[in-house]
Amino acid sequence: MTFSSMTLSGIVIQAMRCAAAAVLCAAISLPQTQTTPAPTTGTPTTTPGNVGTPGSTGTPGTSRPGTTSPFPSTTNPTQQQPQMEINRPIFISGKVVMEDGTPPPESVTIERVCNGNPRPEAYTDSRGRFHFQLGENQHMMADASVSRAGDFGNERGGFGGFGGAGGNSRGVSERSLMGCEIRASLPGHRSEAVNLANRRSMDNPDIGTIILRRLGNVEGLTLSATAAMAPKDAKKAYEKGRDLMRKQKLADAQKEFEKAVAAYPKYANAWSDLGIALEQQKQIEPARRAYEQAIVSDPKLVLPHVQLALFFLREKNWKDCAAESERAMKLNPFDYPQAFYFNSVANLNMQNLDAAEKSARDGIKSDTQNRYPKMRHVLGIALAQKNDVSGAMEHMKGYLSKLPFDSPDIHVVKGQITQLENMAKAAVTPAASAAQQQQQ
Repeated sequence: MTFSSMTLSGIVIQAMRCAAAAVLCAAISLPQTQTTPAPTTGTPTTTPGNVGTPGSTGTPGTSRPGTTSPFPSTTNPTQQQPQMEINRPIFISGKVVMEDGTPPPESVTIERVCNGNPRPEAYTDSRGRFHFQLGENQHMMADASVSRAGDFGNERGGFGGFGGAGGNSRGVSERSLMGCEIRASLPGHRSEAVNLANRRSMDNPDIGTIILRRLGNVEGLTLSATAAMAPKDAKKAYEKGRDLMRKQKLADAQKEFEKAVAAYPKYANAWSDLGIALEQQKQIEPARRAYEQAIVSDPKLVLPHVQLALFFLREKNWKDCAAESERAMKLNPFDYPQAFYFNSVANLNMQNLDAAEKSARDGIKSDTQNRYPKMRHVLGIALAQKNDVSGAMEHMKGYLSKLPFDSPDIHVVKGQITQLENMAKAAVTPAASAAQQQQQ
């Protein structure tokens, strides 16, 4: 499988979300007001500017006044205690086919999606078949779009459906599969889904056939046309490199990809995956050159455009970040919401507020799995700078609702919402005074 789009679910660097979030914080602030909001109970004050800067609010406290325990009281001896859930091995097998019944053109990621949050579980083989134990995905390299560790601290149970349904090498509880389904993931395609509710450990593992249907109006490619022209030895090295990447043997994978591009210099997917292997090993400049060579070999291959946009974002090279992410957005507007996120951040930092707003809004629509909730924050800031206070508060509160209780962003966003509320009050007071004078 090419490590494109959702296979990059397997491979794209863990730093993607946190790097973008940190850069977003560097140069963006809400409009300034003449009054400083007074501290409110339980909400620390924030300084305008440095929006969401990691560490700017200190370490959140562990006590949360006003909250009540979700657990039944243990002081009542007659109250029945809940029984502990037991994790059991649950096996899943099946196959993936295209609309015409043929196997997919490349290996496909099989995802378990619980309450809208995807987690990679396995890959298909060359015939489109898969077999795995739920939760036992040690060799799946979750990217930032799957793991929220970059922005949100960690994945302690209860957030976004991960509690009890996350990666677990000792099986999963049957109850945790409520709200979960299995689907295939291949950029430019939509997958049928198989419901996992009520599945038991002793059930027949075969869930049948999952059909992938190609989306219309997708110009970008996940498998470059150059792959079909690669000689046999280049293809063999590339396939070996992909297998090593899945096992997280990065240095060995790098060597195989280098063999593939040496045998066939126009092998765009091999260049792109070489860039990922290098970047995972923190060989930043060689990785950048590999992505650039992938684009030279095939400009329609989407993934290297996304990766280069992230490079420019880290460097605060807003102009090139906006240009590269826009290319990715046009090539595939469905499967790369991070491209919209990068584009909105870049335009916001350049004060192209209309462009930032449009990218954020389009990205939120594209991000059907809510992988990049930070786009709501970007949209809120853009609207605030355009003096749309009510719209800014709406999206700030929307972002706040997506955060786990221990996110360092909570205090920052609450402070910004307080600022916006004070701005709204300040705007209402002169209007009310003018209306009163007219009545007199």
